[in-house]
Amino acid sequence: MENPWWHRAVVYQIYPRSFADANGDGMGDLRGIIQRLDHIAGLGVDVLWLSPICRSPQDDNGYDISDYQDIDPAFGTLADFDELLAGVHERGMRLIMDLVVNHSSDEHAWFTESRKSRDNPKRDWYWWRPARPGMEPGTPGAEPNNWGSVFGGSAWEYDPATGEYYLHVFSRKQPDLNWENPQVREAVYAMMNWWLDRGVDGFRMDVIDHISKDTSLPDGVVRPGSRYGDGGPHYMNGPRNHEFLHEMHERVFAGRDTLLTVAEMPSVTIEEAARYTDPARREVDMVFGFEHVWVDRGPDPWALYPLQLTKLKGILGRWQAGLAEVGWNSLYWNNHDQPRVVSRYGDDSPEFRVRSAKMLGAVLHLHRGTPYIYQGEELGMTNAPFASIADFRDIEALGQYAQAVEHEGHSGEDVLTVLRARGRDNARTPMQWDDSAQAGFTTGTPWLAVNPNYKEINAAAAVADPDSVYHFYRRLIALRHDDPVVVYGDFTMLLPDDERLYAFTRRHGDAELLCIGNFSGERVRAEIPDAEAWSSAELLLTNVPAPTGLELQPWQVVVYKRPA
Repeated sequence: MENPWWHRAVVYQIYPRSFADANGDGMGDLRGIIQRLDHIAGLGVDVLWLSPICRSPQDDNGYDISDYQDIDPAFGTLADFDELLAGVHERGMRLIMDLVVNHSSDEHAWFTESRKSRDNPKRDWYWWRPARPGMEPGTPGAEPNNWGSVFGGSAWEYDPATGEYYLHVFSRKQPDLNWENPQVREAVYAMMNWWLDRGVDGFRMDVIDHISKDTSLPDGVVRPGSRYGDGGPHYMNGPRNHEFLHEMHERVFAGRDTLLTVAEMPSVTIEEAARYTDPARREVDMVFGFEHVWVDRGPDPWALYPLQLTKLKGILGRWQAGLAEVGWNSLYWNNHDQPRVVSRYGDDSPEFRVRSAKMLGAVLHLHRGTPYIYQGEELGMTNAPFASIADFRDIEALGQYAQAVEHEGHSGEDVLTVLRARGRDNARTPMQWDDSAQAGFTTGTPWLAVNPNYKEINAAAAVADPDSVYHFYRRLIALRHDDPVVVYGDFTMLLPDDERLYAFTRRHGDAELLCIGNFSGERVRAEIPDAEAWSSAELLLTNVPAPTGLELQPWQVVVYKRPA
């Protein structure tokens, strides 16, 4: 059987509201993306992934969809989308869309019908429940269970018109769809087929491990310092998730062999990921796990913990081993939900920002799996200097700040310290195109402030500099396209107990690669097996002007190749 095309592919994620604004209203749009397609094509990537562009009240920046088959006017029109899709295809790339079907907007026609009455035909399209027995509806503690929302507060919203509550794992304007109802599933599949018939090349499926809930909706465990119970174990990777995704495959993807399907699954284990991505099971092509981007978290959600490199290596190494025979890895540091990796796991100081951004890119892209680049990652964009909570726009940050400070007694400055480091708005500041006003993103006032370092960090400067992060990423992508050992080689972790060096080999056929990244600001010698032979091997890539063999300078990466 021929290997899938996406084994050799690299995906580039666009967050449309922050990518490029063509009409000067301060928010990115489809015509802005069209105007910047050559920048993306110049990297050599194979796939564009668009975060949501469907019609939406924008309560959660488009992840609250009110019409799945129309474009939000803030982004443009269906004609603009068709032009964008054609431009992507003309450049030899594919386009995948964000599929947000764990929940809809509360302004979607399905929900407006559902909330009209208890006997409405669409009532069961969402999770409606009465108050707890013996409790007065609408009073504190009367919610059907104790689950907290990811965005702060209760996961239940009381609706006085019908005297019941509806479930929203996220915002109250994002009611959860009831996938137990086959009519819901059929409506979703029909919508997906409509987009594929239009020429879309696949989907990235938002929190798709949430769609199957424990229908008894039991209370969750209340963790220390929290006001609400953790419902995650009862709505993540639920009892019918595999069934639903297999059904989706049969109703939507079967017979369309050139598509890409990516399932975002915050809770997924390696064992479950192997099942979801086993081609014989006909579910999805790959999953986004979260374990490696939760590595710097600890028991106190409002404390910062330093990166433990050995722990990160342990996680990524297990995923490499666990999907070595069956399934496939997604490789990512950044996306719209994560802070900038050069600020998080690297060193964003002027001295080492470029070097550490290159090192992080090489270490990630040379694992086995499909790499994802988030807009601006190829420039080494950094976290933003948020002065106060008023600088944030993200509903998650604002909701969690209010919950922590107003209801749980945390210090506002402590919470801000964590949000500055981990908040999602770090990834959402506008793309930095050049050193003109507003970084060339807009001629108006941007919806979220541009990072003030755009004078030094921008696409125009990066493209003009052959030694930039951008051109290093171009070489990484070309290496994946050209060298089978990068795509299909086995993976062996070296130095698992070293807190400074991340080292591994890849072997395929008659070739072997060695990658070593220095995650520290110190010079470190790599004491690896067969070190002398590797020192005389072909040096494929490095990020310093004068490499010194296996003695790595701060934040250096080396990639060697030799006969196996």
